[in-house]
Amino acid sequence: MSVEFIGFISNNNSSETIVRSGPVLDPTHIETVAKAHELAGFDRALLAFHSTTPDALQIGQHVLGITRQLKVMIAQRPGFTAPTLLARQLATLDQLSSGRVSLHVITGGNATELRQDGNTLDDKDERYARTSEFLDILRAEWTSEQPFDYDGRYYRVEKGFSQVKPHHPGGIYTFVGGGSDAAIEVAGKHADTFALWGESYAQVRDVTMRVRAAAARYGRPTPRFSLSVRPILAEMEEKAWAKANDILARATTLQDKTGYRKPADGHATAGARRLLTLAEQGTRIDKRLWTEIAKLTGANSNTTALVGTPEQVAEVFGDYYDLGISHFLIRGFDPLIDAIEYGRELIPLTRKLIADRQLAHGVAAQ
Repeated sequence: MSVEFIGFISNNNSSETIVRSGPVLDPTHIETVAKAHELAGFDRALLAFHSTTPDALQIGQHVLGITRQLKVMIAQRPGFTAPTLLARQLATLDQLSSGRVSLHVITGGNATELRQDGNTLDDKDERYARTSEFLDILRAEWTSEQPFDYDGRYYRVEKGFSQVKPHHPGGIYTFVGGGSDAAIEVAGKHADTFALWGESYAQVRDVTMRVRAAAARYGRPTPRFSLSVRPILAEMEEKAWAKANDILARATTLQDKTGYRKPADGHATAGARRLLTLAEQGTRIDKRLWTEIAKLTGANSNTTALVGTPEQVAEVFGDYYDLGISHFLIRGFDPLIDAIEYGRELIPLTRKLIADRQLAHGVAAQ
């Protein structure tokens, strides 16, 4: 099982510890961070979606135009673009980039935010049912050689067809995220990779088992699994923990200015609740999973961290790999500097560690 590293390209230079000083859409920042990810050895980079932020599809097109190998993972929410149209948009971009496009499906757990885009489905299970139909239609557009009809509860298509198909047969690689039972059911039916946040070993075992069972119910092979986490690195473990404490202090001081606060309505998605449950168990979980930023912000994004030397964090990635994780979505609190740092040591160390384990397992099997 190959390992893959996914980065994160933000629209501007900001984070829980950095107050944005430039424009909301900063092309220079996007271009610099995209090229840094490619040079650092990342396989692909996530472009996030929010009801008030710049459009990830167009940013993805720009990133693909200024890079040569880096793939993009474009987040989209079902329900706001017709699935037939999005299928053609993604397939067109995929052809123009020789197959460097993937889709990250975010159904969305915060009904208040979703209403900013005109959402009328407050019930989460209904939203996931709509997502499943949405993905049915995407796949049909990407693979059908003849016009098709679709008669669902949320979508109806008559003689749908796309002349442009994705670069690779079978469609565009699709990530599905979410923490609820409904999300796992959708992932079992549709996901190529299921995306988890940075959870404990026990939580990873639980979620991956449930996703495997869901895929089996649909007669599909088990999806691959991705873990999202925020590595905090230093040349010595003590310095790494000091760096983490400094990040926490700055994030606490700057909460009003950065906007990374607990949701005012107390809302937490199912995934966020899992991270908050973890934070209640302690600030350090397993070997070096750190929960303080999740606790501070209400876990309103991937906010758990792995703290240590590059070798120590790579070892934990190896542990997760043994639990079935093959994709690691990593981003830091200083978007550009951390991406460069990850490429210098963490990414090559992890690739070597996992390759060595695979070789050892192969020798043992023989």
